[in-house]
Amino acid sequence: MLRVVVLGAGAGGGVPQWNCGCEGCRAARANGQELCRTQASVAFSGDGEHWFLINASPDLRQQLNATPQLHPKAGALRHTPVAGVILTNSEVDAVAGLLSMREGSPFTVYAHGKVLAILASNSIFNVLNEKTVKRQPVGIGEPFEPRLPDGTRSGLEVLPFAVPGKSAWYLEGKAHPGGESGDGDTLGLKITDKSTGKCFYFIAACAEITDALKAEIDGAALVFFDGTVWQDDEMIKAGLGHKTGKSMGHIAMSGDDGAIARLADLKIDRKMFLHINNSNPALLPSSPERKTSEAAGWQIPADGTEIVL
Repeated sequence: MLRVVVLGAGAGGGVPQWNCGCEGCRAARANGQELCRTQASVAFSGDGEHWFLINASPDLRQQLNATPQLHPKAGALRHTPVAGVILTNSEVDAVAGLLSMREGSPFTVYAHGKVLAILASNSIFNVLNEKTVKRQPVGIGEPFEPRLPDGTRSGLEVLPFAVPGKSAWYLEGKAHPGGESGDGDTLGLKITDKSTGKCFYFIAACAEITDALKAEIDGAALVFFDGTVWQDDEMIKAGLGHKTGKSMGHIAMSGDDGAIARLADLKIDRKMFLHINNSNPALLPSSPERKTSEAAGWQIPADGTEIVL
């Protein structure tokens, strides 16, 4: 049985963002936990005992403490159910939480070679002793079975695939430690329970929906998809930034080329937006944008949402 827990559904900075007074952040502060979102990550498990994380957000410590499934087992002095972390990109949103996992518990970091090269180039990640925390490269289109800390099989299969995106913003104008050519900076993942055949997709960053991507996710039971912005230029219009969503590697929800329209003809049982920016009006339950997305079959999950496939 494949279990998935949404650890966080927000984009970089979360909701509310510490220094932001936009409508979404003001509403989150005024309404307690109902509108609050930590930064995007999910956990999944095939046995309910050993869990793998997709991305390690800067909010990871808070997310682990808020998720009973990821607590140390009763009676253990030191223990974690987390067996591994799979990185889909090298943005701060996805990797900073690794630094909170430096306390000596064994697990494996799985990532494309370009992302691992970025970690290797920054000595701060050496706090994760590679004798305890292994770094395992993964290839595009090459399925792998993540292992438990003792080396036994997890019974799960992970298929990484390339999606249109870009390298981390902090590398703009600088040499990429993993080289400039080829894909690997932005991955989507297909996670399958080998015993049941049940699967879900995780695509937290996507700059364009191609026909190949549509074909990949058509017929899926569950898809988590990039919901960073409602309109491509919303951060500019709101005075919150000077970049469009697409220039940051994120497609808009709305518009003829947006996620809602481009994926409308696919047969997907359950569709969830995540990596939702504080500027996105679809966060607000009573907004026209939320009603439009829900009418199209999309959900905006709360942190802690659990799905069983």
